[in-house]
Amino acid sequence: MINGAHVIVYSTNPDADRAFLRDVIGLPHVDVGHGWLIFGLPPSEIAVHPAEKQSSHELYFMCDNIEAFVVAMQARDVVCGPVQNQGWGLLTQLTLPGGGTLGVYQPRHARPEPMIAGTGKIAGTQRKKKAKTRVTRTIARVAVRKASRRPTKKRGR
Repeated sequence: MINGAHVIVYSTNPDADRAFLRDVIGLPHVDVGHGWLIFGLPPSEIAVHPAEKQSSHELYFMCDNIEAFVVAMQARDVVCGPVQNQGWGLLTQLTLPGGGTLGVYQPRHARPEPMIAGTGKIAGTQRKKKAKTRVTRTIARVAVRKASRRPTKKRGR
């Protein structure tokens, strides 16, 4: 079924924006010919929001620490907008060399487990089952140890 997503960013200066994603953001990439780069992305998610008209899409990168991201961008002479608390996350925007904007936020909302590419399965499901099994086994071992350490009652005296 679904094994990934392909995001398209339209730009008036695609070479500069590709260089920015490669050199500043540090995304892994492949050159599919003539300098046309396709970038790898970390696990992602998709949301559908209501709109007044069709054909409007947005791309946001997510990070663990928005303040650290802004500092890292400043070290690369990239200006980020002020960090805004949106409730669902802490949001900033930066302007790509081609003039487009890119949102970056530190999510505060629940995040779905990523899918395992090509399988249709959710990545965290197996980990959760294994963790639950480990916890159950650990509890059982502790109970056995405690039971074996209990002093026996002395009979008759």
